[in-house]
Amino acid sequence: MRKITIFFILIIAVTFSGCGKKGELGSQDNPIKMYFVPSMEAGKVVSSGEAIASQLELLTGYKFKVAVPTSYAAVIEAMGVSQADIGWLPTFAYILAKQRFNAQIGLTTIRNGLESYRGQFVVRADSDIKSLADIEGKTIAFTDASSTSGYIYPSALLKKNGITPGKYYFAGGHPQAILSVYQGRADVGCSYWSPAADSIPQDARKAVMDTYPDIMEQVVPIAFTDWIPNDTVTFRQGISEEIRTKVINALMAYAQTAEGKRTLQELYSVDGFVLAVDADYDVVREALDALDKNAEEFLK
Repeated sequence: MRKITIFFILIIAVTFSGCGKKGELGSQDNPIKMYFVPSMEAGKVVSSGEAIASQLELLTGYKFKVAVPTSYAAVIEAMGVSQADIGWLPTFAYILAKQRFNAQIGLTTIRNGLESYRGQFVVRADSDIKSLADIEGKTIAFTDASSTSGYIYPSALLKKNGITPGKYYFAGGHPQAILSVYQGRADVGCSYWSPAADSIPQDARKAVMDTYPDIMEQVVPIAFTDWIPNDTVTFRQGISEEIRTKVINALMAYAQTAEGKRTLQELYSVDGFVLAVDADYDVVREALDALDKNAEEFLK
């Protein structure tokens, strides 16, 4: 009787110890967790992200899980504790993730044939603000404290020119900053900008055109920042070279398909990728040095 009891105890112990183990990364019970930043309307980011994940599953054989946290910083922190395996990180968010958690860049996005973009200052078309100097004492809607085009570069430019806003706040994303100006909650908004394609401006205003058809006429740019390297697809430290290579190759192939082009445009207005290395982003670190800041301060 005692032997039988011990036998069943051993079976139970082995069974439960096995239940606690996860499969290999990319398996059904341990999918690759791919996080996107909320720089666009969350619902659109989720639907586009899931469409990308679905195709990556077909191309790589791995399983994926998509999430869109409430802030850029949340994505960075998730990568630091292996809660996120891949982060679609804006430029400055990548700098933070590299500094804090040695995240590994894989790809730089391409928009309209360009690997870089700028930040813009926008105002209502009927505003009396016509230049950077006119921003003195006004209310600014930045995007996020970790946004390169929506906060870091614009604030550096204002500081360089000795311009102090009356107050500022973080709207929570690029479309939100644009709408803050459109709806009169802020005098000035800061967001990303790229050159027009087919006579259509390729900046954050485009993201809300369907809901606000007059946005291009009502909200206009008055100034721009220096050029900034585009956002990234970044891997957390510790991801195997095999997974990294398969995902990179799959994304680059997907970007060449009709479905891929459509989905990536709907996501972050992306039309392709190029392979990237960390040194490509040293220009951003130089901008931080000019502000006498470090990445850690902005994460806080």
